[in-house]
Order: sequence, then structure tokens, then C-alpha cells
Amino acid sequence: MSDKTIVCKDCEKEFVFTEGEQAFYKEKGFENEPVRCGECRKSRKQQSNNRGPRRY
Repeated sequence: MSDKTIVCKDCEKEFVFTEGEQAFYKEKGFENEPVRCGECRKSRKQQSNNRGPRRY
């Protein structure tokens, strides 16, 4: 396994999906690679946290 360069779905900047991150994803059973860079993931997570509790 080697590092992969992926283009972020949101900002379209390239980011590196390292060997270590790939091993972590595999260990956790994640089947899909990340589609957003770390910065966009943090921003998206913070936006969802700011919406308050979900009501079903």
C-alpha cells in the first residue's frame, strides 16, 4: 500500500490519504475512501453540530 492523492469533493484541493490512514480505515472496516480533506471534514462536522439536536 502506498499514499494516495485524492481530490476533495468540496474544495477540490488535493490531499494525501496516507498508508497509516488507509490501514486505520481497513482495520475499522470502512469500505470507502474519504472524499473530503481534513479541513472540509472539520467544517462540515462543525456545521452539523451547530444545528442543534435532531428531532425525529
